Amino acid sequence: MAGTSRHDREMAMNAKRQLSDCSDPIERLRLQCLIRGSSGIKGLGRTFRVIDDDNNRTLDFKEFMKGLNEYGIMIEKDEATALFQQFDRDGSGTIDFDEFLITLRPPMSNARKEVVMQAFRKLDKTGDGVITIEDLRGVYNARYHPRYQNGEWTEDQVFRMFLDSFDSPYDKDGKVTQEEFMNYYAGVSASIDTDVYFIVMMRNAWKL
Repeated sequence: MAGTSRHDREMAMNAKRQLSDCSDPIERLRLQCLIRGSSGIKGLGRTFRVIDDDNNRTLDFKEFMKGLNEYGIMIEKDEATALFQQFDRDGSGTIDFDEFLITLRPPMSNARKEVVMQAFRKLDKTGDGVITIEDLRGVYNARYHPRYQNGEWTEDQVFRMFLDSFDSPYDKDGKVTQEEFMNYYAGVSASIDTDVYFIVMMRNAWKL
């Protein structure tokens, strides 16, 4: 797959280096997530989802602190307060955590976003803005997967596993939206320095 362990290792080392010089609260939190690899931000989302008892997809400050602590993010209370206030734009005392995760996503150049969208459109055969198992038939070859070859999994199980890697961690429904696909590749993108290399990698991975 197009997010490799080598990229993750390089990204973790870069993030560690940058963290020691960084003072911006949002950037510091982003780097602490990236130290965990390209799915680090996704993992924080999962933790917040668990803490959001009433499923209203918002967090108050207490829940926010609890989520950061449970995910193992070391943060002083005053830094967490400053961070929370940056997201609580309307001063309501709560933050929308979908919006929070989008803001936390590493920025991508337009050229990178465009190639990610090309891959998404190629996979979304029906053009309905969601990738499903049906879309993957004929686009993604499950027969090369080692677990298919040794008889452990069916083609549909390979497809489902493939979709789960992009799917929101707290809402695995076998469907991948544009947002989820972009979130995944924003994590991968953070580990790749140049646009040219990222674009070549995407073109090769998806035969664009």
